Amino acid sequence: MTVTASGPLPTDPYDVAIVGAGVVGCAIARRLAHHPSLRVALVEAQDDVGQGTSKANTAILHTGFDAVPGSLEARLVREGARELAAYAAESGIPVEPVGALLVAWDQEQLAALPRLAEKAEHNEYHAARILDAADLYDREPHLGPGALGALHVPGESVICPWTTTLAYATQAVRGGVDLHLNAPVEQAGHTHGLHRLTTPRGPLHARRLVNAAGLHADTLDRRLGHDDFTVTPRRGQLIVYDRFARALVRHILLPVPTALGKGVLVAPTVHGNVLLGPTAEDLDDKHATESTAEGLHGLREQGRRILPALLEEEVTAVYAGLRAATGHDDYRITAHPGQGYVTVGGIRSTGLTASLAIAAHVTGLLAGLGLDLGPWRPPDPVRMPGLGESCPRPHQRPDLVAADPEYGTLVCHCERVSRGEIRDALAGPIPPRSLDGLRRRTRARAGRCQGFYCGAEVRALFEEAQG
Repeated sequence: MTVTASGPLPTDPYDVAIVGAGVVGCAIARRLAHHPSLRVALVEAQDDVGQGTSKANTAILHTGFDAVPGSLEARLVREGARELAAYAAESGIPVEPVGALLVAWDQEQLAALPRLAEKAEHNEYHAARILDAADLYDREPHLGPGALGALHVPGESVICPWTTTLAYATQAVRGGVDLHLNAPVEQAGHTHGLHRLTTPRGPLHARRLVNAAGLHADTLDRRLGHDDFTVTPRRGQLIVYDRFARALVRHILLPVPTALGKGVLVAPTVHGNVLLGPTAEDLDDKHATESTAEGLHGLREQGRRILPALLEEEVTAVYAGLRAATGHDDYRITAHPGQGYVTVGGIRSTGLTASLAIAAHVTGLLAGLGLDLGPWRPPDPVRMPGLGESCPRPHQRPDLVAADPEYGTLVCHCERVSRGEIRDALAGPIPPRSLDGLRRRTRARAGRCQGFYCGAEVRALFEEAQG
């Protein structure tokens, strides 16, 4: 296994290079690792996998009930949801099947519910049901006053997006994929059947190229002579409420969707918190991930209507992510036979759910471009640390603590993270290169005190591991 973050890149050409180590790029790398004769590179601009949209989203495992019927997105979300649910169970990725309620707050929204239920049927989702106000309030007694009804979608779930991305990347690396971090692609060209990617760490060459660069997919596409879409970064700000708020909500509470997206929701998380958000702000800056006073104020005002008691709860954190909006109603996945190149663009909020199906689809496109996949062998299973509330943490397992007392020594008390978990993350196949990376792997410093009590000890353990 090879993970590099500095030094020159290998000079020998790869069979396939994937640009972008978000959840989709990592899923594609994992899928190609099923073919051990291939030499594959996963190239990432930042110092860790999942650093873009994949780490800052609403963490919903969608059913695809409201996708555009007949679209590529609808098919891949439908297939991907089944695959990811099974993969999560096998790999220890936390998932909670809480279901969703699309709440109608006026007559126009109420009239839209039958059309949404019909769309769900077209998308082969047959469990959606319209609820009247009485049934809705029986299910969500803390909902704000004035709701007229809802569409119940019982198949919607919440998942840990970070653990999913890391699981894919871990299997890819263990399966032989080379992961090159800190390697932003500054220039790209294709001559004599070979792609040349210019990075600060030197050039990288590949016979086939997959563009999974997320927010920057249009830039890379244009460097290779195409102008099929433009990515507009759409900022989504979110507020994270403390665990004490979890009893207020039982489902994912969604508004009736608009052209800008699914709108502001209230949702539980697999970690026991409650999310409020996101905003939908179209920007020009693809790096504008800061939160704003105006955005957070707007979220609180909408949250006050949806779940008034939520506003009385403690806020644990705020964050913002950028989604790759393209102005199209579908994914922009295109094969370019003359270049041995596949664009994977316009992957919106459903990309996490569809990731495994996208990976299979892209692998098929690569084969259609003449890539000899060679023999097939699935990578060895991976078992991720259980970071969700639904599974016991190591300190709650007497067998683990008896075998290794480090699992019984808590460092982060808010999130109940032990020294053993931090040690394991620092020694993992893709170790963190920052304290934020360690937080995503363990949740150390992610609780209500945000590292006020444990920060010094966590930093000391991190620095000790860096040598």
